[in-house]
Amino acid sequence: MLATVRKQLRSHPALIPLFFFIGGGTVMSLMYLARLGLRNPDVCWDRKNNPEPWNKMAPTDQYKFYAVNIDYSKLKKQGPDF
Repeated sequence: MLATVRKQLRSHPALIPLFFFIGGGTVMSLMYLARLGLRNPDVCWDRKNNPEPWNKMAPTDQYKFYAVNIDYSKLKKQGPDF
């Protein structure tokens, strides 16, 4: 199969950017899914030691990938401690 892809790329060099962008998009999407699985407070991998990780989040912790108009360093706590 790899030989067939090489043969097609040699005969049709316009396919090289297509393979590049599809491969880059795949890598970026896998990296984003890994970030969501490891850094998001809604995901819990260890049920015994920390069953509710969202309760240990400080109000200044930024867990969103991109925050438009929010400065997390100036937020104050609005709820009670659990």
